[in-house]
Amino acid sequence: MAEVIIVNNEEAAGRIYAQCVADLIRSKPDCVLGLATGSSPLAAYQALAHKVKDDHLDVSHVRGFALDEYAGLDPSHPQSYRSTITRTVVEPLGLTPDLVHVPNGALDTIRTAGHEYDRMIEAEGGVDVQILGIGTDGHIGFNEPGSSLASGTRIKTLTEQTREDNARFFDNDIDQVPTHCITQGIGTIMKARHLILLAFGDSKAEAIAETVEGGVSSFCPASALQLHPHATVIIDEAAASWLRHKDYYRYAYEHKPEWQGI
Repeated sequence: MAEVIIVNNEEAAGRIYAQCVADLIRSKPDCVLGLATGSSPLAAYQALAHKVKDDHLDVSHVRGFALDEYAGLDPSHPQSYRSTITRTVVEPLGLTPDLVHVPNGALDTIRTAGHEYDRMIEAEGGVDVQILGIGTDGHIGFNEPGSSLASGTRIKTLTEQTREDNARFFDNDIDQVPTHCITQGIGTIMKARHLILLAFGDSKAEAIAETVEGGVSSFCPASALQLHPHATVIIDEAAASWLRHKDYYRYAYEHKPEWQGI
């Protein structure tokens, strides 16, 4: 099962992620980071940016792969995931832009873009640490409920709920939100050597309970993390509120040897 770490707030979660990635960069300067957009990873990226600066880490050789991109949205659009990753990760951390990749959402090449992206990840040696957020319905990346747990990077149709959730980034106009995306599949995500899922707030409590303690099912795509050999779930008290065994998770983390890290 995944390791569950319950923290007081997003900043505490961010510090745990930052320490993990900083240790990785020191041991493997050309490591490959899996990058996610959305609100959940922001504190983690901010903490890592501070860590890079304070510890004078050389990140010039760090490589990155984003989880997903809207289909048909110009990469220069401020809400494209290319722009978002540049704004929230590449620039704050000082990564080399050419080493950070985002799926190609161009409509004229969308049929083959998924396969090409998976080949690119494999050619770079695979992802070392993949950061993940989670939707209220249990989706990770843009793998909506019902997605194959063996899926590779591919085009997906966004649910109406996801488009409504994301309309806030498009002037609250759902008509501006694309109907399709290209996303790493669950099978692609599961190939990363370490998965770190972050979730905060009451609205994520049910999805976290299904992910950690429910059955493994394509209708809660994040539940696939139960099958991963090295998955870490970092959540606040609100997101942990539905968990039956949260006292055990706290106990296990409090008594974990420091040398183990996460």
